[in-house]
Amino acid sequence: MLSEVKVMEILETYDLTGSFRSTAALCGVDHHTVRRYVAARAAGLDPAASIGRPAVTDPFCDKIAEWIERSRGRVRADVVHRKLGAMGYVGSERTTRRVVARLKTEYVTAHHRVYKPWVTEPGLWLQFDYGTGPLVAGRATTLFCAWLAWSRFRVVLALSDKTLPSLAGALDRTFRILGGVPTYLLTDNERTVTTRHVAGLAVRNREMVGVAHYYGTSVHTCVVADPESKGGTEATVRIAKADVLPRPDNLVATYSDFASLEAACDEATIRFNTRVHRETNERPVDRMDRERPELHAVPASPYSVAFGETRAVSWSSLVSFAGARYSVPHELCDDVVYVRRSGEEIVITASDERGAREVARHRIAERGRMVLVDGHYPPRRSTPEREPRATTPLESAFLALGDGARRYVAEAAVGGERHITEAMTEALVLTSSSTPGAVDEALGIAALAGRFAPGDLTSILASRRTPLRRIGEDHSLQPGTSGWAILGEGA
Repeated sequence: MLSEVKVMEILETYDLTGSFRSTAALCGVDHHTVRRYVAARAAGLDPAASIGRPAVTDPFCDKIAEWIERSRGRVRADVVHRKLGAMGYVGSERTTRRVVARLKTEYVTAHHRVYKPWVTEPGLWLQFDYGTGPLVAGRATTLFCAWLAWSRFRVVLALSDKTLPSLAGALDRTFRILGGVPTYLLTDNERTVTTRHVAGLAVRNREMVGVAHYYGTSVHTCVVADPESKGGTEATVRIAKADVLPRPDNLVATYSDFASLEAACDEATIRFNTRVHRETNERPVDRMDRERPELHAVPASPYSVAFGETRAVSWSSLVSFAGARYSVPHELCDDVVYVRRSGEEIVITASDERGAREVARHRIAERGRMVLVDGHYPPRRSTPEREPRATTPLESAFLALGDGARRYVAEAAVGGERHITEAMTEALVLTSSSTPGAVDEALGIAALAGRFAPGDLTSILASRRTPLRRIGEDHSLQPGTSGWAILGEGA
């Protein structure tokens, strides 16, 4: 293709000579080239523009565009080439691929969706979604991820499941962490929120509507496959899974129990909200301070209807439900908890200033049975290791001698000795002639040796007073061989 300067030179020379061949000889081009540029100028076209030649695919472009439209831009080039071959197309597959790629680009340009940026307002929108959590003791868990749109404040919580009571508890804890309730909630079409679709509209779960009314908010659901209404929450789920799930790239180890997973989620929430956001160039926790006055007040108590029936925790750290008894953490003794049945399990929920949370989950037991979890109770020492406690002045004075005295009482009690009181009196009498430390040491020796008879303590203390005789190096305990001499006398 000639440059614009060369084209103008050809046209000027032709205007002077009026001959195609003369112009070609003077400009060093072919006379057919001169004829083409002169004809283009006469037709009102740009002489410098390239003049395309008919392509082998031109007769089939309309049919290819029809196939692309019918498949919504998904038809493959090899399929198009095979179908064109049956229609008399003689071009190469490479040519077909170039044409299909060009027409697909034109289709996407004509049909792509234009996204208008979402200008958020403080206090309006809270989005939440779920992410698959790690396995804890062989049980699947769920990550609840919430995102306050204006401040970019994120909340990550660990859940045992995605049932409505768990969702209600997660929302209550989220509102208390935020310090308020937003005007709208935006989430996906989970069964706990949307029961079905009618005429393309989501039908709300009535129980979820009750939860929303209690907190003074309104629930909205995302449009299916709509990134405009799901982008922020999906990003929260993605970064939460990257930080919390045990993966090779984050060096996070497996979780031994559910409490350690909850602690990891709390740490992730603090970490996400105290680092500078790349779009706002501010920390979400700082923007949250400005957004909090726009939120509604959180009710004093959580929405408890979905959590089940109320039960009082006994001093044995047990609750009764359907004729069976189940253990709960001992810190909840004398409190009121909520108990419900979920499938083949019993779920126990407690609430405090931080909100509602699941505290125990057991397999359903038969009536009259009791289900205990060792982790719900504080460590308990065995009977010999219990500390003796003084109840009389004599016992108080005796135990004040030291560890030996306490060990003596404990061992004597286990052995069922009958003269413990007499031995205690004997020990206190001996303190008048010996130091309390020596008497306490003798008591410790007696406890180790099992000597609890009257007078044993005086004997031990007397032996401790007698200086030990030390044998010199010239003395040996090895027996002699003189006894062997008598073996041969009777022969």
